[in-house]
Amino acid sequence: MRPHQGLCRDQRGLPLVRAVAILLALVLAAPALAEEAPGRISVVGRASREVAPDFATVEVAVESRGPNPAASLDQNSAATRKVVDLAGEFGIVGPDLATASVSLRPASKTVRDPGGQMRDVPDGYQATNAVSVRVRDLKRLGALMRRLLDGGANRIGGVAFGLSDPGQTENAVRADAVRDARRQAETLAEAAGTRLGRLESIVSPPREGAPAPVHARAFAAKAAPGGLAVPVEPGTLTVEAAVEVTYTIAP
Repeated sequence: MRPHQGLCRDQRGLPLVRAVAILLALVLAAPALAEEAPGRISVVGRASREVAPDFATVEVAVESRGPNPAASLDQNSAATRKVVDLAGEFGIVGPDLATASVSLRPASKTVRDPGGQMRDVPDGYQATNAVSVRVRDLKRLGALMRRLLDGGANRIGGVAFGLSDPGQTENAVRADAVRDARRQAETLAEAAGTRLGRLESIVSPPREGAPAPVHARAFAAKAAPGGLAVPVEPGTLTVEAAVEVTYTIAP
């Protein structure tokens, strides 16, 4: 009897047959797996609210001229100190009161020379001290601005209104945006004759900062003491939000 030297012919072909069978099963199952993957509906929900600001920031400045740097700066410093003290009388102290800028530069004036030509000639020095004032009681804003002008401020660099804590309003607007996204997705699903499935993802793009402040124009002022309060209207701020939401389609 001859010794056994390996697998028989039928046994040697068996692994190849099995591999072909597995490959064929995977190919036939692929369409079924694709059909089982749920469809999706993606929408962008948006919302906005108009809210009243709760503070204003106004920049006031004192500009002074003197024959030399020291005299100009001393005169300016005295007037600026009076402006700061007046702000303190309105309860504005600490972080609500800050120096915005201080400058000292040669000044000039335009004169006509004997030949009839206009030219600039030195005219002492000009000192400027600008102070940023945050006002939380908006009803007193106009009266404060008037008092600061009476106290020596002769330039107002504009007024900006804002929200001291915008987070609460922003969260409420984001919730409105999510509800808007749900309504949109339900409308699309109904129009397509399907139903919404589960919520798959929700993304809220980061804001690029707080609500944009509303600015009033800048102006210079020479006010007579005891005049009227400066009329200022805060208006409203617009807070907006957007969310990207994806739902699956129910089977």
